[in-house]
Amino acid sequence: MNRYLKMFLMVAVIACVFTASSAFAQTDESVFTTVLSKLLNTFKNIRNVIFVVGGFGLVGLGFAAIFGKVKWPWLAALACGLAIVALAGAMVDYVTQSDGGSGNISDYETDWDDTLTN
Repeated sequence: MNRYLKMFLMVAVIACVFTASSAFAQTDESVFTTVLSKLLNTFKNIRNVIFVVGGFGLVGLGFAAIFGKVKWPWLAALACGLAIVALAGAMVDYVTQSDGGSGNISDYETDWDDTLTN
């Protein structure tokens, strides 16, 4: 093997040995909490990128549909897709959180809340 490759592998192994001790100190709950927070952060960031790209797509498809170059259902499909992406996080939060009350449907207007706001 090349001398530099051996040196690199040795440094990598030593770095792994010294950094792995902090990973063993975590409990299962903290590991899953960290993974969950990173996944939520990634979802929010990807969602923001999708909104920006989708917004430009809506404008472009709108102009193309007005001038007859694209079919109107394509514009509607993109708008519906962006709406689904926008509501995905709120729907998952609504379904999975237990602080939404007893789960019973109320007939009293004072008990009606907007469930899709944070």
